[in-house]
Amino acid sequence: MVVVIANDLPPAVRGRMKLWFVEARANVFVSGIKDAVADRVITYLFQSCRNNSGLLVFQKISTPPYYKIWGMGDTKHKISIIDGLQLVFEKLEKDNNH
Repeated sequence: MVVVIANDLPPAVRGRMKLWFVEARANVFVSGIKDAVADRVITYLFQSCRNNSGLLVFQKISTPPYYKIWGMGDTKHKISIIDGLQLVFEKLEKDNNH
């Protein structure tokens, strides 16, 4: 399974994604594609998208912890590794009042 969340995808990439994925919401794609196809799709995304696309990709893998997280560009989330485990944190916005 692969889940792709993007800030903005180029129209050609977004159209191609609809071949393999269901677009649950605007720029949120979900698919149950096999591992080999998933690797090719993720490679395609990272080669075809600009840095401002803000990609966040979750891929199911067969070894613990059974998922891999990929990120590219400025997203609203930060990928961190703690004790070998990838975690996603929301970036805190600065409060102008304090």
